[in-house]
Amino acid sequence: MRARKIFKNLPTLSFRELGQRLGLRVEVWNGRLVIMAPMWRRALSTESVFCKAVVAAGYLTEQQLKRAARRYRLGCTSQGGVIYWQMDHQERIYDGKIMYYRPDCHRDKQHHPTWVSALLQQRHQWVDKPKASHCLFGLHLVENKFQFLKARMDTDGHGTTVCVVEAEKTAVIMSEWYPQYVWMATGGLGEVQAEKFRPLRGHRLILFPDTDPEGKAYQRWYEAARQVEQQLWWEDSPPIYVSTLLELHATAAQKERKIDIVDYLFEQ
Repeated sequence: MRARKIFKNLPTLSFRELGQRLGLRVEVWNGRLVIMAPMWRRALSTESVFCKAVVAAGYLTEQQLKRAARRYRLGCTSQGGVIYWQMDHQERIYDGKIMYYRPDCHRDKQHHPTWVSALLQQRHQWVDKPKASHCLFGLHLVENKFQFLKARMDTDGHGTTVCVVEAEKTAVIMSEWYPQYVWMATGGLGEVQAEKFRPLRGHRLILFPDTDPEGKAYQRWYEAARQVEQQLWWEDSPPIYVSTLLELHATAAQKERKIDIVDYLFEQ
């Protein structure tokens, strides 16, 4: 059966193709159409080395970790790697980053980060490889948090504050330390790109760069913030604030280690 027979004004798509566009897995069992749960539901877990290390190292309690894992849909591979799903407010999965951590909650640099899309391409041996697109980690929280935004504006007319950091680990931890804010992550300094902030237009943004001896990270985030503010789609949105906390208060030794906001607060 073709989806167009039921949904008007849609291109000719099979139910399976339509499901893929919606971020769902659609199967036919015993002649009946079945919409499967999104991929992240099957991988949802707190058994990754990362989740265990967050609690063991004292960053979060077990209860906090469970809340954060549900909030960010954290998954786990068979080798203990954590899966950071990138999805939007409709739970359409853009990709998933697989990362490995040591028991002290620092990255295991013996394992390079891997993308779920890359593993799927290898498994299915696609000749014409589809190009994966990435978004901010935690983007799915925007609609959940602001679905009644127009009816519940703050007095100045703007939404709740969204804080953006570099590492997914940092967003997960900070979401429990400061739950009054929505925490997202770019997933790396190279992923600090103006276009990725488009879905956040209309909201207050605070950016928290990592620090380094030369201030390169701060400069990159500052330039990206100014680029966003110059876009037509950011018109009437509040100014973007780039935090100088680490630039002003981190020690020379901390800057040499290139710490982030979680490292700084945890070490106080």
